Amino acid sequence: MSQIPILQFVNYLKVERNYSPHTLRAYRRDLDHFCSYMVHGPESLVVEDDSLEVPASLEILQRVDKHDIRAYLAHIQTRGNSPRTTARKLASLRAVYRYFVQSNFMVENPAKAVKSPSLSRELPDVLSIPEVTALLEAPDGEKSLGVRDKALLETLYSSGARASEVRSVVLHDLDLTESTMRVLGKRKKERIVHLGSYAREALINYLRIRATLGKPKHEVLFVNFRGGPLTTRSIQRVVEHYVREVLPGRREVSPHTLRHTFATHMLDGGADLRTVQELLGHENLSSTQIYTHVSIERLRHVYETAHPHA
Repeated sequence: MSQIPILQFVNYLKVERNYSPHTLRAYRRDLDHFCSYMVHGPESLVVEDDSLEVPASLEILQRVDKHDIRAYLAHIQTRGNSPRTTARKLASLRAVYRYFVQSNFMVENPAKAVKSPSLSRELPDVLSIPEVTALLEAPDGEKSLGVRDKALLETLYSSGARASEVRSVVLHDLDLTESTMRVLGKRKKERIVHLGSYAREALINYLRIRATLGKPKHEVLFVNFRGGPLTTRSIQRVVEHYVREVLPGRREVSPHTLRHTFATHMLDGGADLRTVQELLGHENLSSTQIYTHVSIERLRHVYETAHPHA
């Protein structure tokens, strides 16, 4: 069976859509999983047997109709998978069939008529102002790593950037005169984020001592004690370290929590939704709107705890 159209599809996602290697692997796994189901039936979803694994191919996908896709998704959910997982697998099928139709490999998209499961959007966890203040003040400013960590935490909260974006910042991306920073977001989209006065001061202090951390010979902004670039996982560990130190009751705090906190505090402070969308680098306003619900929940909580007749 020819897998060339599948490889062309993956290359299209990589080149034309700028999808990350992680996302490309996820799409490929989803297609292989579905084709295994089409060849071996539900058994391939239950039995862990390498012989039941079938690489995705155009020939298998061409003989599929909407009923096959609905049956597959039903089996996915009966095995205990979440609606989010089911929706992701359907999105992978929709994408490959859309590509096949556009490339004249097929005439119709059988996944187009299949409805995606409804997803309940969980409200993101955010820190209160006293909590985030305690976290930002936790690093020891008398130590070089403490100076670095202070700058890192202030940058995450002040800019709302993702840990993966902050990890990739190089020295010439910083403009401390304008208090801005250039970051490369999802699908390699560049944007400018803003840095508050606290983050600016912390970064100035860090840049004074950066060379003492292993004498780095590269331009990546944040480095470890050996001078190597900080990884996304290292940034996560820094956040977790100070959370354990000053917020022991908050176990699930991550760099992304600081991004959620940034967005919520901006809206609480009167920023409009479009501005927050731009600062976060969201393509769709719907991705940003969840933070309005967070703000409403916070207002409701304050009302219920403060009003005598609530």
